Amino acid sequence: MSETLLAFFKAMADESRLRIIGLLAQGERSVQELARALDLKEPTVSHHLAILRGLGLLTVRAEGTTRWHVLDHAALEGLSKRVLQSATAPPPRGADVAEDKLLQGFVDRDGTLKQIPASRKKRAAVLRWLMRAFASGRRYSESEINTLLQEHHWDSATLRRELVGHNMLARKDRVYWRLPETDWKSGSAP
Repeated sequence: MSETLLAFFKAMADESRLRIIGLLAQGERSVQELARALDLKEPTVSHHLAILRGLGLLTVRAEGTTRWHVLDHAALEGLSKRVLQSATAPPPRGADVAEDKLLQGFVDRDGTLKQIPASRKKRAAVLRWLMRAFASGRRYSESEINTLLQEHHWDSATLRRELVGHNMLARKDRVYWRLPETDWKSGSAP
């Protein structure tokens, strides 16, 4: 995510690119139209457009020999949200200082797991952290559990099994619910 953050701020730090985004927000434009509106040379505009396309902010439509550039509003909004969420997200927090440090080794600032820990004790700490997403007294379908877990790691099946195996979640007929913390296994015992 840090590369995306750097690329985003680099792209947005240029006045000409911001002006291009402003013009494209009003509708599609050709390089020639943008060059005239910005009083820039066409190769300079093409360079700026290439940077914005590289971030996925623009789409291009060819019509004869003219290429029409269109701002992808959804992509700009999504990238902005990811960048701002990443930039402001607090580091993951555990039950104590030692657990905080452990979580920082396994969880990125954006809340994604770098990997599922192999050690039982470390895995239990990560699972305790994941359990914050689950409300007491609420029933979850398996697809809801998968969706919540996939926000943190692609392997929701393993995480789901681990949460059940550590007595953090219970399941019956593909319906899951949070168990009281007093039932949770610490991870130190086999």
